[in-house]
Amino acid sequence: MSEHNFKKKFGQNFLTDKNLLDAIVRDAGVSNEDSVLEIGAGAGALTAAIANRAKNVVSFEIDKDLEGELLGLGLKNATFVFGDALKTSMEQIEKYFDKEYKLVANLPYYITSPLIFKFLEESGKITSLTIMVQKEVAERIVSKKGGKDYGVLSVMISFFGSAVITRYVNRKMFYPVPNVDSAVVKIEIDRDKYKNIDKDKFAKFVKACFSMRRKTILNNLSSGLGVNKKEIALAIGEETCKKRAEDFSLEELIEIFNGI
Repeated sequence: MSEHNFKKKFGQNFLTDKNLLDAIVRDAGVSNEDSVLEIGAGAGALTAAIANRAKNVVSFEIDKDLEGELLGLGLKNATFVFGDALKTSMEQIEKYFDKEYKLVANLPYYITSPLIFKFLEESGKITSLTIMVQKEVAERIVSKKGGKDYGVLSVMISFFGSAVITRYVNRKMFYPVPNVDSAVVKIEIDRDKYKNIDKDKFAKFVKACFSMRRKTILNNLSSGLGVNKKEIALAIGEETCKKRAEDFSLEELIEIFNGI
């Protein structure tokens, strides 16, 4: 792939180490009964590793210059879709899957958060996401209350399921070499966890809570939701109002949400 014109706008940093690629697929728990979605096929090295274990894999790739390379792999249980997964409706993506599926991907850094939220909020079939992301983003995903990395991403992923870092990956494992190290995160989806809570309203609430990190939850909720401060104080108590959003666990934030 040295002759490929790597495109910075697509965040192209490819993995070639077979042992690492196989380890990522193992981390995802892929078996021969699983259907898998991949976002960002690149040169197809991870696609091939997935196809070797999975029943079938559907792989999205935005760079049409890679079409010849990918189709030339001859993977009989792989379907390549040349388009932007972020701009493709969930209905269009999931038409490739009759039942539940897993997502496994070496994600371009610039689409990590929007892509995670797209699948958490819109998918009805996905069971897990095993994704290679920037190390700092991985640590934000698994962060707990009180930590400097704890925020909207941490809370909302906990709301939809649970996340764990399965391995750290040195930047030298990629070509071209990026400026940062990476990590593999596995997010398990649990749709029944908080099924009685309106996910859209809760997401709006959480984004308001963390909108300005240095301000109290009272100030953020008042400005973010357009609610009178006195009403909020009556609903959640004055002691709670003095704290910042990062001081509260998911369960505590749900309690506050229910209060207002």
